[in-house]
Amino acid sequence: MQTVGKLMKVFVTRRIPQEGMKILTTAGVCEVSLWDSDEPVPRADLLKGVQGAHGILCLLSDKIDAEVLDAAGPNLKVISTLSVGFDHLALDEIKKRGIRVGYTPDVLTDATAELTVALLLATARRLPEGVEEVKNGGWSSWKPLWLCGYGLSGSTVGVIGLGRIGMAIAQRLMPFGVKRLLYSGRTAKANAAEVNGEFVSLDTLVSESDFIVVSCSLTPETQGLCDKAFFCKMKNTAVFVNSSRGAVVNQEDLYEALTSGQIAAAGLDVTTPEPLPTNHPLLTLKNCVVLPHIGSATYSTRGVMGALSAQNLLGGLQGTDMPSELTF
Repeated sequence: MQTVGKLMKVFVTRRIPQEGMKILTTAGVCEVSLWDSDEPVPRADLLKGVQGAHGILCLLSDKIDAEVLDAAGPNLKVISTLSVGFDHLALDEIKKRGIRVGYTPDVLTDATAELTVALLLATARRLPEGVEEVKNGGWSSWKPLWLCGYGLSGSTVGVIGLGRIGMAIAQRLMPFGVKRLLYSGRTAKANAAEVNGEFVSLDTLVSESDFIVVSCSLTPETQGLCDKAFFCKMKNTAVFVNSSRGAVVNQEDLYEALTSGQIAAAGLDVTTPEPLPTNHPLLTLKNCVVLPHIGSATYSTRGVMGALSAQNLLGGLQGTDMPSELTF
């Protein structure tokens, strides 16, 4: 056990699952300073909190840029993010300073894939609308075409980005009787054969799919990828689902596509900004289901994410292996 004077300073930007905090507080190598709230740390408090820190454990909502790195100072060895995404980190600046980065891929794959399938089904079969009709008295006698939606059986599904999560989504959709599974991305994937995936151009995927699922990462190439031109190529009976990053979609163009009947429906677990203002036009639409970014929200998944982010942080502090280090 090191003496208190030698403990390394760690700043944790939010209350994280207890599994993670326990690892940090019992390790005996760091002094933990926590922004003790379920709400994001204000910028001024973040800049103050990281001063002199050897390690930062952050969330997607914390923009870790040159200003934060400068505020932390030369002691900073490691940044551990409780997320699979890292577009909130200024990687060029971080690399320049030789700071290691940990993240939490893989552990949230199953939970996010399950949620995406749930969102697709809820959107396609109009579940939120149905629940509302039961509550508001709209449910009267049986009507042949009332609340009809779209089924997966015999359909063509397009997955944009057949990475870990995209593949897990495809695996879960196949037992529903999907006829064709199309996917697009930078390269063909060897494991796509497991889901009979066909590697096609984005144009082909968009025009031929009955369901389009976006599960790519946010990059300069994918920013605003789903725009007016994209939606205009979709079938007007097609359902669009995004559980990747909000910025992949141009929301004004999506609103127009949904209101004009260009596409049938959309389900979003991610938006820009997050949270989406309650007066946002998309929230007025019956054919748009918006969830509050709960892709990985199972108790077990969040616990594992908390533990992994803590282990990554400790590895970076001690100059040892990190279970999940970002190489960049």
